[in-house]
Amino acid sequence: MLENLWQALYLLLYLFFLFLMARLVMDWVRSLSRRWRPGRGAAAALECVWSVTEPPLRALRRVIPSFRIGTVSLDLAFLALLVIVLVLMYFVVGPLVPG
Repeated sequence: MLENLWQALYLLLYLFFLFLMARLVMDWVRSLSRRWRPGRGAAAALECVWSVTEPPLRALRRVIPSFRIGTVSLDLAFLALLVIVLVLMYFVVGPLVPG
């Protein structure tokens, strides 16, 4: 029973990790190709990715300011959220591995 809970938690963290990777690609495409506009299906998928990842990123951005290098601003909240998710995945997978 408890193992199923760990598996479900790991699955949720893994899905959130995939959403973060999609968000990373989405932000890079938007930055590098200013004229690109998604089609209807892609826009719906991107909206889903945005709505899942934006609340935790917004909360972290309140605590972790952007790092300014001249005219460039690096969003450290995304990196922090990615590290947090990966660390949580590491600790959740521990009880699932026999030994």
